[in-house]
Amino acid sequence: MALTAAGAEQRVTPYLIFLIFVTTLGPLQFGYHLAELNAPKAVITCEKKSINSSSLTYSSLPQCIPMNASQFGLVSSSYTLGGLLGALLAGPLSTKYGRLMTMRLTTIFFILGPAIATLAATFPMLSIGRLLSGIGAGAAIVVGPIYISEVAPQKNKGFFGAFTQVMTNVGILISQTLGYFLSRDSLWRIILAIAACIAVLELVGLFFIPESPIWLADHQRAGQARRVLQRIRGKNADIEAEVKAWKVSSGGTANDGPADAEEESLLTPPSRNLPPKMPPVSIVQVILDPKYRPAIIAVVAVMITQQFTGINSIIMYSVSLLSAILPTTASLLAVAVSALNLITTLLCAPLADKLGRKKCLLLSITGMGITSLLLAIGIASDLSILSGVATLLFVGSFAVGLGPVPFILASELVGPEAVGATQSWALSANWIATFIVAQFFPSLNEAMGGKGQVYWLFAALALVLGSFLAWWVPETKGKRTMEEVWGMAERRVD
Repeated sequence: MALTAAGAEQRVTPYLIFLIFVTTLGPLQFGYHLAELNAPKAVITCEKKSINSSSLTYSSLPQCIPMNASQFGLVSSSYTLGGLLGALLAGPLSTKYGRLMTMRLTTIFFILGPAIATLAATFPMLSIGRLLSGIGAGAAIVVGPIYISEVAPQKNKGFFGAFTQVMTNVGILISQTLGYFLSRDSLWRIILAIAACIAVLELVGLFFIPESPIWLADHQRAGQARRVLQRIRGKNADIEAEVKAWKVSSGGTANDGPADAEEESLLTPPSRNLPPKMPPVSIVQVILDPKYRPAIIAVVAVMITQQFTGINSIIMYSVSLLSAILPTTASLLAVAVSALNLITTLLCAPLADKLGRKKCLLLSITGMGITSLLLAIGIASDLSILSGVATLLFVGSFAVGLGPVPFILASELVGPEAVGATQSWALSANWIATFIVAQFFPSLNEAMGGKGQVYWLFAALALVLGSFLAWWVPETKGKRTMEEVWGMAERRVD
């Protein structure tokens, strides 16, 4: 089937949809683990036996794990620390050993982490399980968006790139929904165990997808890259324009025919790594090189903005934050927020290709800043309807741009040789910012007097950070190269 009439090179095949689905199971687990402790927090820490009325015990494991606020904070933040470690490792690994091999490695952590957390009887074991899950999540949201960008048609990169955030929201919705029904006695352990089942499904799926054609071409395997791309686009699709964009040197490799197909498996990462046409840029080099430094500043600023405008104050703490003014419906509102986030992200997925990445970002930040003001007023004044509506609008604004666009930018602001390092910088900044919000939001909210006063701060941050992004970040829509994005001929880089 054809998504557009622009030409055969824009064909979207069922095989491409399958690749996107399997790849985004990693971001799904990122979202799942991010929200899995929101609803059952009081049950896990022995404050309550159930967030609902019924209470039954089915397990020989402890019904709960006694923890104070600081210990539970460590359990929550250990996930973000693992995410930071995974993000730092995934970029270089995906550049050297391939996107596919790195994605397969992430599933090991996605299986081990939930298994340990499910069986944990003490908070250190629960923290270790969360740490391992975080490593998998940090790596998955680095390499997943890179892979999607490299297999998606040029004119639809924004649309398919948005599915990183779509599946993150699916994961959040699944865990919030399970939390609403299973937050009692030891049944909260089922929420953690289901994550391991999703990881097994992803691992199986990854044995049926090929390495990224752009990575193969960059590592002097242009013949295999051409065959992979042809399979993704369809048997009769014209892929010559995309092949030429690889800038393969004239040595005959770009025109290798199907005769040597049996020599290289489409579904197996290369057993040997030939030197890439351009040496990969390391995490240190990419920040020191004035050619790439503007891109690093851009992606780090966007990721910090994504977190410091307050989205995870809702994803992680909405139940406890709103329970005072919505005592009977706070957990149900968390499920509604997750559903709205998913629906809005799906509806807004085409916007990045139609309006542009930058415009979506600025619309999103503006909406979040305004709704932060409404949240501050609603919670402070005990206006339950205003607080509920503002929460939904806050999350809806996030889905317009700050949700999906940051995961797209890193692969569009630099060349293939620096994508891994750039994505590692971006996601490292994201995880550090997420850690700060996860660790300090409750105490900061309390220090500011509670009652939602912290949302005045989020509104101010939206204004400051949004202004910087409007000045610094370039538009990448429809641009194929780093030089075109940054206007290298005109832009002076110090």
